[in-house]
Amino acid sequence: MKFTIFQESRIGKRKTNQDRIAHSYSRDSLLMVLADGMGGHLHGEVAAHIAVQYLTHVFQREAQPLLSDPGMFLSREITQAHHAILDYSIEKGLREAPRTTIVVCIAQGGYAYWAHAGDSRLYMLRNGRIHAQTHDHSRVQLMVDQGLLDVRSAAIHPNRNRVYSCLGGTHVPQIEFSRRTSLQSGDILALCTDGVWGPLGNDGMLRGLSRESPMFAVPGLLSEAETLAGDRCDNLSLIAMVWREGEDDNIDVTHIISTQTMAMSDFTTRMDSFQRIHPPSKEMDLSDDEIEQAIREINSAIQKFSK
Repeated sequence: MKFTIFQESRIGKRKTNQDRIAHSYSRDSLLMVLADGMGGHLHGEVAAHIAVQYLTHVFQREAQPLLSDPGMFLSREITQAHHAILDYSIEKGLREAPRTTIVVCIAQGGYAYWAHAGDSRLYMLRNGRIHAQTHDHSRVQLMVDQGLLDVRSAAIHPNRNRVYSCLGGTHVPQIEFSRRTSLQSGDILALCTDGVWGPLGNDGMLRGLSRESPMFAVPGLLSEAETLAGDRCDNLSLIAMVWREGEDDNIDVTHIISTQTMAMSDFTTRMDSFQRIHPPSKEMDLSDDEIEQAIREINSAIQKFSK
C-alpha cells in the first residue's frame, strides 16, 4: 500500500476535548477511526476513548497482515465497542451510559469500506468532487430528508447536534455501512467531527482537502473552522488520507508511506493519549490519579470484549 495520511484534534472553545482519533496500518490494511464523545464529567471522553482504542486494539490483533473480511470486522467490532461502553457504565454504576458517535474506515486490497453511527462524517473525494459521503444520523438531517428544512436552516437549527444513533446510551445503535468501494490513485478519504464540517460545509471541506497534501490541508481546515465558529467553536478533529497507486512524477513523495517492506506482524499506530489537555476547572476538576484510574478502567473494558 502507498498513501499519505495526517490527523489532528483541537479543543476549540470547550473546556475538554471529547474527540478521539486514531489510524493504524499493517503491511496490507489501514484502519482510520474517529469518535465524538457526548456526556459530562469525563464520560464522553471515556466513551470515545473506549471505542477508538478498542477498534485499534482488535485491528492490530486481526490484520496480520490483512483482515479476512473488512465488512464483517466493521459490523462485529463496532457492536462490541458499543457493548464495552455499556459494560463500563454498569461497572461504574452510572445513571446514564456515556455515548459517542463513531466513523470507521478500512482501506485494503485497493478497496475502501466504512461504517458510522451519528453525525461524524466520512468524505470521499475524487477528481476534485465529493464522490461519496456518509449520511448524518441526526434529527435535523431527518427534517431535511423530509423536506421540512433546507440546508441553510439546518446549519443554524438549535437541535442540529442531536443524534438518534450512537454507541453507548440506552438504544441499540443504528450502524450504517458503505458498499465496498474501489480506490483510485489520488482519492482522498477524510473523517471529521461536526466541529469541522459544521462551520465549513461541504464546499469548504472540498476546497480545503483538494488543494494541498493532508499535512497542510488538515491544519488549515481546522484553523478555518475555528475562525468561522468563533466563541462557539466545538472540539475539532480530522483525519485525511490520500491513496497512492503506481508511479507519478508529479507527486511529492516526501510524506508518502509505503508498507511494502513491513513484516507480516508489524503495525504503525497513532492515537491521541488520554490525558489532561485543559486547565482544571470546577466543572471538570480531575486529578492525575482520577485520569490514571480511568485509563485502567478503559483497558479493563477493552480487554473483556476483545478476547
